[in-house]
Amino acid sequence: MTGKAALTTLEQDAMLAAARAAMDKAYAPYSKFHVGAAVLDENGRIHAGCNVENAAYPQGVCAEAGALSAMVLAGGSRVRAVLVMGPGEALVTPCGGCRQKIREFAAPDAQVLIAGDAHIRASFTLEQLLPHSFGPEHLGK
Repeated sequence: MTGKAALTTLEQDAMLAAARAAMDKAYAPYSKFHVGAAVLDENGRIHAGCNVENAAYPQGVCAEAGALSAMVLAGGSRVRAVLVMGPGEALVTPCGGCRQKIREFAAPDAQVLIAGDAHIRASFTLEQLLPHSFGPEHLGK
């Protein structure tokens, strides 16, 4: 799936608002590091997720994984774009595991937007974040 249309300003603004609302609801009592994510699916619907920590640290859930789960639950099957929002000056990009989770539903040219508290700070393609990736097509899907 290549040649995706660029996101409109309205789509970007809606994704930013959804990620911000999700970030505000994150459950991060241990790290205090709240992350929100928004996924835009093939039907133009936006699905949000937040990070949810656990006392058994590795058992937490990333915001991107939550947003992907919400998309699947709503009947979506393809990711057009992802927006990740986190605090601080450094870019909060998806972790390696989330990059692979996104790849399950997105083509290498899908947009991954990185936002701070108020605005989009960077834009990548999934290929830039996960070069030479392994996806469903490798298994004949």
